[in-house]
Amino acid sequence: MKNIIITGAGSGIGRATARAFLDAGWNVGLVGRRADALAETADANPAALVLPCDVTQEQQVEDAFAAAVGEWGNLGALFNNAGASLPGKLFNEITLDEWRNLMEVNLTGSFICARAAFSIMRNQDPQGGRIINNGSVSAHVPRWGSAPYTSSKHAITGMTRSISLDGRAFKIACGQIDIGNALTELSRRMTKGVPQADGSIAVEPMMDVAHIASSVLHMASLPLDANVQFMTVMAPAMPYIGRG
Repeated sequence: MKNIIITGAGSGIGRATARAFLDAGWNVGLVGRRADALAETADANPAALVLPCDVTQEQQVEDAFAAAVGEWGNLGALFNNAGASLPGKLFNEITLDEWRNLMEVNLTGSFICARAAFSIMRNQDPQGGRIINNGSVSAHVPRWGSAPYTSSKHAITGMTRSISLDGRAFKIACGQIDIGNALTELSRRMTKGVPQADGSIAVEPMMDVAHIASSVLHMASLPLDANVQFMTVMAPAMPYIGRG
């Protein structure tokens, strides 16, 4: 079952990963809110299936996943990648709307997509498949001013573990990739300096987003009797390990 649905496929990590899977000969369902961006990712590749939808909308997700299965006959994998972030703010300055809006995308959207994939994989013949959740190094340690984002990624880790346990009986494997400082159009601002824990502004090392794409491809390509439970891929000199 060399097919995968990738959410957030219209840009950044999602786009790079989708193109890596297409280059490797997979059928790829491209999920995202902007059809034009998804079409750009697809670049007229016949193995790419454009599936415009908002991951926070249950019926849209169900319809998109059903369309993919209707095209392919089954679902091999999901890369649960769509997410949002906020500018850094001290804890007491974060509004409730900001908190709710971010959680709606990062956590509820991930749940809706994982649940849809789980249901398909549980009921298809042969049974099984793989769900890969996009965590973050923030699932382990926070960045300054990042309470909503960090909380959402800690929750993704809990969801990953729960899916792994619940999926055992149905040959559904679940893993998580925790990413640090991959260079995309959205993260390019970090090359100009970002706030640090000591109050300073510093430029942080970045890595090529292609390394994320190849890592997800490796995780998805394993047989279902093997699983990468958690993988951290990061620029080795970024301020994460130790004191800086």
